[in-house]
Amino acid sequence: MRAQPLPPRSDGDAAPALAPLPPVAGAAPVAGRARRSWIGVARPLTRRRHLTLTLLSFLLPLGLWAAFSYLPFLWHPLVEVTNPGDVAWMEPGMRVPRAAFAEEVATARDAGTALPEGRSANPVYLPAPHAVAAAFWTALTAPPPQRDAIWLPASLWHSIQIIFWGFTISSLVGVPLGILCGAQPTIARLTEPVIEFVRYLPAPAFGALMVAILGIYDGPKIAIIVIGTFFQQVLVIANTTRRVDPLLVEAALTMGSRNLRLIRRVIVPAVLPQIYRDQRILLGWAWTYLIVAELIGTSSGITFFITQQARYQHFDNVYAAILVIGLIGVATDIALALIGRRLFPYARAGT
Repeated sequence: MRAQPLPPRSDGDAAPALAPLPPVAGAAPVAGRARRSWIGVARPLTRRRHLTLTLLSFLLPLGLWAAFSYLPFLWHPLVEVTNPGDVAWMEPGMRVPRAAFAEEVATARDAGTALPEGRSANPVYLPAPHAVAAAFWTALTAPPPQRDAIWLPASLWHSIQIIFWGFTISSLVGVPLGILCGAQPTIARLTEPVIEFVRYLPAPAFGALMVAILGIYDGPKIAIIVIGTFFQQVLVIANTTRRVDPLLVEAALTMGSRNLRLIRRVIVPAVLPQIYRDQRILLGWAWTYLIVAELIGTSSGITFFITQQARYQHFDNVYAAILVIGLIGVATDIALALIGRRLFPYARAGT
């Protein structure tokens, strides 16, 4: 069949628009206005820019928190009563919805009684930054006013001991087993399937069982942290161990290194800096499981302090305790990073 010629295009026909090509990172512009891609090959930041961005990462959420706390037009859905007037159910310091407060004002005005007075406020669970800062200092330097309340430093020290024992026990078993799994496929196939299964079981589900076995004191808390970190630890360290250069292992085998000697002299030194970094990350997981573990058995530790203060609606103390946990976590990680630089100077870039 002979192809039919296309009809001539009139002058009014517009050419189909072509979609613009995406920018290529690092490619030089061909013509026109230069457009610089902000995503490309990652390069180290300058020291000044690194410090500036680090400060901004803290200042931006702090500024947002301050804006919602101090600027009434942003939120402030409640009214804090300063003078209840003749409204019987109101008390000074009470926070009521705006609509309810306006209704009481209108009712009192119609009745000719004393009007209630108040000021815009946020819910009690969102204290202002200065209130949290004051509570932070008071909680660290003064005992709580309630008779049955626990002092924050004592609660924190107890939690740190729970973290230490739980993570130490987990590491004493998890790190060697993870290295063996990474170095020996038979051991990995024998253990990792069941570990993969168990790691999806939530550690708090074992709480009642641990209380029945270990009692109501610190034993169940330590056990929950061990259960929560051990299985993850084995899998993470096994994957890290598998990254060792095969040529390095083959060269060691050629030179006569075998079995445990090969692991001790070649594999472990090759992956030890990365295992150290894995442990730093897993230590953060231990803090996460601590909050759940301390809800089991006896009431003690930082979680009990937070729960107790929330019961009294002292949310400034609650925020202060949460900030203390974050500060301790960051300080611990920085200290471990500095120690890692001394221990592994040949891997300083990532340690």
